[in-house]
Amino acid sequence: MSIELWYWPEIPGRGEFVRLFCEGFGIDYEDMARERGTEALVEHMHSLEGIRPFAPPYIVDEDVVIGQTAHILAYLSDKEGLGSGEPEIDLQLIQLQLDISDFVEEVHSVHHPIASELYYADQMEAAWERAQHFREQRIPKYLIHFDNALAAHGGPFSLGQQPTHVDTSLFQIMEGLDYMFPNYMKGMQGTWANLEGLQGAVPEIEGLVDYLASERRLEFNENGIFRYYEELDEQ
Repeated sequence: MSIELWYWPEIPGRGEFVRLFCEGFGIDYEDMARERGTEALVEHMHSLEGIRPFAPPYIVDEDVVIGQTAHILAYLSDKEGLGSGEPEIDLQLIQLQLDISDFVEEVHSVHHPIASELYYADQMEAAWERAQHFREQRIPKYLIHFDNALAAHGGPFSLGQQPTHVDTSLFQIMEGLDYMFPNYMKGMQGTWANLEGLQGAVPEIEGLVDYLASERRLEFNENGIFRYYEELDEQ
């Protein structure tokens, strides 16, 4: 039985981290809202009993319902036997995935620094200040951390030659930053050699070759997490 993935159908967002992992490692899943629409997602989420996920993405695996991107990826990795096989190392991978979740939240806060409920146009001045600090302080701090983690096992992946959920997620981070801050990322090229190597290695994972070239791979846009606004990429 395939996994049901429930996420907003119009944006890559956090759901794309789950899609990349499933596609890359041959995990059978159905992208439910892409097939049935946004209203079906809302109806399904409100129909869940017990402790509901706070927000999409979430998955349904028979009687198991799990929200939170990092939690989903850890569950699927364990279920499919796609970790290291060593508990202490797998916990470190989960730790990195939680660091990625923290970073993704900071990315979103660049263009919505005051409130998620407000439009970007309502908080542009604050967003400009946030973007400047994010480029100068937060991106280097996080990417150095991730780059060092890849170096620990010799790369190109977090376990050396074995890709994991961390690697597909870091790939999405790098692709998203290239879209969001093209000038900044071009200017910093060569700074994070291990991450740049991973960015080239992940698309060669067998399951991702066709997916990344297909229409199912949603493009980044200004409704998602990684958004391009020229004024926020000023150098």
